[in-house]
Amino acid sequence: MRKKLIIAGLAVALCASAQDVSTYTPGATGEGVVYYLPKTTIEVQVTATKVTYTPGEFCQYANRYLRMTDISSQPEEHWEINAVQVSSVGIPDPDNAYAVKLKDKSVASQVELTPDGIIKAINTTSPVEKDAPATPAEATAKRVNPRNFMTEEILLAGSTAKMAELVAREIYNIRESKNSLTRGQADYMPQDGAALRLMLDNLEEQEQALTSLFVGTTDRTKQVFTIRIAPEEEISEKVAFRFSKKLGILSDDNLAGEPCYISVTNKETLPPADPKAKKKSGGIIYNIPGKAQVTVATPTRKYFDGELPVTQFGTTEVLVDNLFNKKVNTRVIFNPNTGGIVKIDKD
Repeated sequence: MRKKLIIAGLAVALCASAQDVSTYTPGATGEGVVYYLPKTTIEVQVTATKVTYTPGEFCQYANRYLRMTDISSQPEEHWEINAVQVSSVGIPDPDNAYAVKLKDKSVASQVELTPDGIIKAINTTSPVEKDAPATPAEATAKRVNPRNFMTEEILLAGSTAKMAELVAREIYNIRESKNSLTRGQADYMPQDGAALRLMLDNLEEQEQALTSLFVGTTDRTKQVFTIRIAPEEEISEKVAFRFSKKLGILSDDNLAGEPCYISVTNKETLPPADPKAKKKSGGIIYNIPGKAQVTVATPTRKYFDGELPVTQFGTTEVLVDNLFNKKVNTRVIFNPNTGGIVKIDKD
């Protein structure tokens, strides 16, 4: 959850009866509250998994003793893309910084900013943002050493081939025991369902551990990669990132991977803001974001195709001064990612 930054503790004396808002100039602006409007970056989050295969000690005997075919004897490592998420994220726009000057005899008002200085609310508090659910780390299951289940006869075998034969025989014995328990034909049946489940789980663990000596083991490590692109104009098939099955997610200029393209198309044209109107009004300036059709795709697969707000394709407007006077308590909530108004009310 983003921490809230509220100028001067919790509240700032903002001139609500006669606001004076001007473009912020470092070193030249007097006392006042400085806030930024956001500009849009397109954030692409790629979730990828690194898969590592390690062949088993008895892999060459898998077909002979367990009738398992296509068991590789060579270690392998490759990457897979699991998901691609695309969203609009606001960052402070240095070209849209404004100073709200403080004046005497004004109504005390509250201005809430993000830690980066983007305006969030006036005369109220923005809703608490819920933490995005943390991407759970893909825990590798704790493996049991298969040698813990080897009998003395297996451990004393004189050759690898003989060990493989005896291990396979032990696997078949375990399967037979599982079948006897599930059919109720075992010599020593457990007294209740919980005990039966425990016995079956223990036998399953032994079977998997010993079978891994033939089929090998596979480890999966999940990682999230974030790419941000700030479109100043429409984008047509720009390389967002590259992907290699061997190397994973790569930068857009690394030719070792296949390209994944991003396109951003302006969906609507809003009339540009009148700079003279800004100077005359002196009110709080906010964004009216435009909309863009965003696609993220390779030549063979489309990962995302949807509409997102983009402030660069929109315009700015001014909250008129009459909304803030001593007779009216006006409350405004802004979207910190777009700079647009989420809610405005008064009493």
